[in-house]
Amino acid sequence: MSIAVEFKDVTKKFAGAGANAVDHVSFQVEKGELVTILGTSGCGKTTLMKMINRLYDPTSGEIDVFGEDIARTDPVLLRRKIGYVIQQIGLFPHMTVAKNIATVPDILKWDKEKTDQRIDELLKLVNLDPEEYKSRYPAQLSGGQQQRVGLARALAADPQIMLLDEPFGAIDAINRSNLQDELLAIHRRSGKTFLFVTHDVTEALKLGTKVMIMDRGRIQQFDTPREVLDHPANDYVASLMKSVVEGLEFLK
Repeated sequence: MSIAVEFKDVTKKFAGAGANAVDHVSFQVEKGELVTILGTSGCGKTTLMKMINRLYDPTSGEIDVFGEDIARTDPVLLRRKIGYVIQQIGLFPHMTVAKNIATVPDILKWDKEKTDQRIDELLKLVNLDPEEYKSRYPAQLSGGQQQRVGLARALAADPQIMLLDEPFGAIDAINRSNLQDELLAIHRRSGKTFLFVTHDVTEALKLGTKVMIMDRGRIQQFDTPREVLDHPANDYVASLMKSVVEGLEFLK
């Protein structure tokens, strides 16, 4: 299996900060995995993700994407190859759903027929009828529908890596569960590598082929959901898993 993302002793320290936001982190993500990155606010999970597409550059260490050191890659070109979805969605309010999805294809100067075909294909993928939705504007969509369009836009140029930063955090519980199921189906069909930041323990365990648990800028455990549940690496991980177990006990 080829390695999609590799961190080699990576540290990130922001100016004026007392501690490292990311502290000497090393790990590998295999191609096709869905890795959830779990932790509380300030643990370093979003900083770690933003270094993959060079929204932040590391203070030290090396980050490789498919074997290439990204420090030697033009950040604009790199970001066009990596899909990025955030909680705030970031759809352009003055543009239709179709034009929003076409943002990167237009930058890449795809021909109209190819772009139109891709828009229809992606709307079907995220369970939105192209004929009904592609002419709508973001204000005419629900929060869940907007997030689906945001996901379609991130997939438009067929990136091999998808970064998702708490994309379902502002969605109600029922729609969030549906979106999680759809994301799992999209991941299975696409074979792409997904990295998904969340502070929700249940979401991390449900979605991840592997779960990375962070605290104070360091990885506390990086393993399968089953292994994390059954064999927590330390007291911090055990305390997170305890909340899940107690929730299941409550349902009995």
